Amino acid sequence: MLGRYALILAGGTGTRLWPMSRADLPKQLIPFIEGRSLLQIAYERLEGLVPPERRYVCAGRSHRQAVLAALPKLAPDRFLGEPVGRDTLAAVGFAAAVLAARDPNAVIAVFTADHLIEPAADFRRIVEQGFLLAEAEKAEKGTGPICAKHPLGRSGGHRPKVGRGLSPFLVTFGIAPAGPATGYGYLELGPKIGETARIVRQFHEKPPPATAEDYFRQGPEHYLWNSGMFVWRAATLLDCIRRYEPTVFEGLQAIGQSWDAPRRDEVLDRVYPALKKISVDFAVMEPASRDESVRVAAIPMPLQWLDVGSWPSYARTCPHDERGNALAAEKRLLLDTSNCLVASSEPEHLIAAIGCHDLIVIHTGSATLVCPADKAEQIKELHKRVEKQFGERYA
Repeated sequence: MLGRYALILAGGTGTRLWPMSRADLPKQLIPFIEGRSLLQIAYERLEGLVPPERRYVCAGRSHRQAVLAALPKLAPDRFLGEPVGRDTLAAVGFAAAVLAARDPNAVIAVFTADHLIEPAADFRRIVEQGFLLAEAEKAEKGTGPICAKHPLGRSGGHRPKVGRGLSPFLVTFGIAPAGPATGYGYLELGPKIGETARIVRQFHEKPPPATAEDYFRQGPEHYLWNSGMFVWRAATLLDCIRRYEPTVFEGLQAIGQSWDAPRRDEVLDRVYPALKKISVDFAVMEPASRDESVRVAAIPMPLQWLDVGSWPSYARTCPHDERGNALAAEKRLLLDTSNCLVASSEPEHLIAAIGCHDLIVIHTGSATLVCPADKAEQIKELHKRVEKQFGERYA
């Protein structure tokens, strides 16, 4: 019997949302979406898909109490605390190793804590398709197409090779590009699997503008944005890590085997900081898309999807006035001002502006940011300079 689980990745500091997002209160924990945090929204979106006792959150160990306070239904032993951040391969491998030790048949859906996705019911329906594909048994002798009675239907003649009884599929979800964005990775699509899923021919990291224009021009039948959401069997992922990143696999095995034992923290603190810092896209998904023993599949997710990773994207979640200003400050007075984002973490603080256009204005108790909206990508670099010049108090 296969057990379905969900993992929410809630690490990172969200430096492009500085100065509201800080090391001690990163963006996923800030209640700035109608009084709720991105993490709370991501957790609630799983209702009816995976029961609370099978939901896990991976985040920095220092945020343990804040995460548990934000998510009353999350049992403490479902919190996976990273002693240090080591990028997404370590995070998803950490969860896979722990779950595989607890349940060898675990199938894990992986989500991030910084996405807004609507409608939630359609999201759950599409993720259900991902579970079905990841749970598909291997074909007879490892050479045949998906069985016709499988809910996803025939493979259209594609004959995936699989190994040792594991599902051949690592499943990801693709978003139809809304424009030639250079801030997202892209999925190059191959043959169909059933009615909706597609084989992923290749992962392409964030492209230069001309390449992004070409991908966008070819359309969503050929290229989708990489959403960073996945479904896979824990054993399948770990087998891929074993083959592509063997030293990382060895460390993860040590962590998984000790997780429910007294030496858990000792092993985690010794092993985790030494794991290679690399994304799961680079380390697993890209080589897997070229590996005949496993198949990477993409399921299109034609929903309202917003990656709240910058102030311009956050502005899209806010109410707007008649002049296009995004309003996230309770007290504001805007004269002859248009297309600005004004936000404050202090309800009694007044933001007043005259003759301002296309600006980002963010107020907190210890720092204020003012910058042109088209310079928002430079906030990450600004944050580095702030920390270097003024210290951790402002970072």
